[in-house]
Amino acid sequence: MGAIRQCSRSACRQSAVATLTYVYADSTAVLGPLATYAEPHCYDLCEQHADSLTVPRGWEVLRLAMPSTPQQPGPDDLLALANAVRDAAALPPEAQAPAQRAHHSALEAPGATEGARRGHLRVLREPS
Repeated sequence: MGAIRQCSRSACRQSAVATLTYVYADSTAVLGPLATYAEPHCYDLCEQHADSLTVPRGWEVLRLAMPSTPQQPGPDDLLALANAVRDAAALPPEAQAPAQRAHHSALEAPGATEGARRGHLRVLREPS
């Protein structure tokens, strides 16, 4: 369904199970379950590196409860995503936000042969 994320620590090839986020204003490191999406300012850690995490003196570590088994995306997640895309594509232009209207008008080429813009999803297969 999706790529398995690896630990952010250099030279570690283990699968990530936790996400580490720093809250600099509070001198706190927050370690919790693996985030749904990879965030640019967060670090994904394997079990070993999550367990051995240390922080600078004066900092606090907030460890959130970790699930006993990693949650896998199910068919309901994919259906919800597909329905959300379909619903957004079906909105009339006057019901869309101004930025979304500008985006749609930029995508529609003048004199296009297709009468109406259609929303769709494509399945990309991973090379074996």
